[in-house]
Amino acid sequence: MSLAADLTPAINALREGGVIACPTEAVWGLSCDPENDEALAHLMRMKERDPAKGVILVAASVEQFHPWLSQLPLAMHAPLAASWPGPNTWLVPDNGRSHGLVRGAHERVALRVTDHPLMKALCEAFGGPLVSTSANRSGESPAMSATEITSIFGDEVAYVVRGELGGNAKPSTIRDLATGKVMRS
Repeated sequence: MSLAADLTPAINALREGGVIACPTEAVWGLSCDPENDEALAHLMRMKERDPAKGVILVAASVEQFHPWLSQLPLAMHAPLAASWPGPNTWLVPDNGRSHGLVRGAHERVALRVTDHPLMKALCEAFGGPLVSTSANRSGESPAMSATEITSIFGDEVAYVVRGELGGNAKPSTIRDLATGKVMRS
C-alpha cells in the first residue's frame, strides 16, 4: 500500500472539516484545513488557545505557499529558499490571504516548508498547506505519542495518522522575515 493510500482517511477527515493528529519534526501536532472556519474554531477550542495567537501553516513545497508569497518583494524570498525545507518557520507579512484564526491578531502569518516525510505527504495529498500546531491544551506540554493524543483529546480528533516523530529535539525556530529577529529558538 502506498503512503498516499494510507493517508486517505486523514485527507477525508480534513476535507470534512475535521482536526487530525500527526507526528511532526519534534512533537505530535494537530492539523486542519486553514480555510475551514469550523475546523479552525474547533482546533482553537480543543487547544483552549487564545485565537489572537494564530497558528503555523506548513506546506510540502515553497510552491504551495505561492498565494501567501505572491506580493512579497523578491529580495525577501532568499532567506526562505535558503532555509526550506526544514525546521524554520518564518513570520511573513500577510497579503490578505490568511484566515483570521490562522493569522490571529498579527499582521504576519507563520509559514514553514516541512522536511518531515509524513507531513510533506499529507500536504501533497491535501493539495496545499495545512495548519500545524502542537498537540496540547494551552500551557501544557505537547503530546509525544499517539497514545497521549487519545488521552488528551479523545474523540475531539477526527483521525490519528500513525508515524514517527522527525527526531528534532525542539519545535521549529520562528523568525520574523522583515527583521530577522528570532521569536522562538
